[in-house]
Amino acid sequence: MIVEHASHPQFVSNTYLVGDGEGGPAFFVDAGGPVHGLIEKAGALGLRPTHVLLTHHHHDHVCEVGVLRERWPELEVLISPLERDLLMNASPDLLPAAGKGGSGTVDAGQTLSFGALEVRPLHTPGHTSGMLSFLVGPGSEASARSAAPERSSRTGRGETARPGGYGGGPAVVFTGDTLFRNSVGGVRAPGHTSYTDLRDSIMGTLMELPAETIIYPGHAAASTVGEEWESNRFIRVWRGLDPEGSEPCTALGEPATLVLLAEDYDGGTKAWVRWSDGSDDIVPGSRVQRGG
Repeated sequence: MIVEHASHPQFVSNTYLVGDGEGGPAFFVDAGGPVHGLIEKAGALGLRPTHVLLTHHHHDHVCEVGVLRERWPELEVLISPLERDLLMNASPDLLPAAGKGGSGTVDAGQTLSFGALEVRPLHTPGHTSGMLSFLVGPGSEASARSAAPERSSRTGRGETARPGGYGGGPAVVFTGDTLFRNSVGGVRAPGHTSYTDLRDSIMGTLMELPAETIIYPGHAAASTVGEEWESNRFIRVWRGLDPEGSEPCTALGEPATLVLLAEDYDGGTKAWVRWSDGSDDIVPGSRVQRGG
C-alpha cells in the first residue's frame, strides 16, 4: 500500500493519496491540503486515481477538490449521504459539469475496491453527523475473514465482529476529525451531533480495531490504535485509568466543570466540560476560562 500526504500550512488539514502499488488504481482521502505535490507524486508512481473519498463536508477538507478534478476530470467524489447536501450548500462549485465525474455518496456497510485494496467506510459521528472514517486493508484477507467474529482486544466485552466486518491483518484507518494523535474531535462544529456520539465512535468503533492499525487523522501527525489506547488522555479517562477533573470553569460563557484539558493537534488545547445539567461537551480549550 502506498500512502502519500500533504498538509495545509494554515488549517493543518491532511490530504492523502492512497494506492495499492506503483502503476495501480488509487484514490484520495479528503482534499484540503495543497495537492499539486500529490498530483506530481501520482504521475511519478504511475498511479491512476479514480475517486476522492471525503470524511465530511467542512471547507478545510474539501477546498481543493476542484484542483484534483482539473487534473482528472472523471474523478468521482463520494461522501456520506448525511453530508451530501451540506457539502453542496457549503461548496456548490463541487457540483460536476455535465459529463464529468459525479458527486455521489457512500455509506457504512459498503465496500470499495481499488486493485488489491478494499475500503470500508465506518460511520463515526460526533464532529459531524455523517462523518466517515475509511478503513483500508488487503481485500483478499479482509473478505475471507469478514464473516468470522473475533474477540475484541480493546474492550474485553467478549466475542464481537470488527468494525465494518474487518477481520484483521495490516490496515490503516483515515479518521477525519473524529480522532487525532493525543486528541479527539470537537462537537461544536457545523453539523455536529453529540459528545456521546463522538465517544462511542472512538471507543466502540475505532478502538475496536487491531492495535497495529495505523491512524491517519484529518489533521497533523499519524498514530496507531495501540498508541492512542495507551496515551490519549481522553481515552485513558474513558477507560477508567485516569480520574475525571472537577475544577469549576466557564466554557462558551456558561458555568461548567472542567473534566479534562488536553493538548490538541494544532498546538492549542481541547476541553471536555460538563454542564450544570450533567451533559458533556468537547470544546476548544481557548473557549474555557478556568476557576469559578
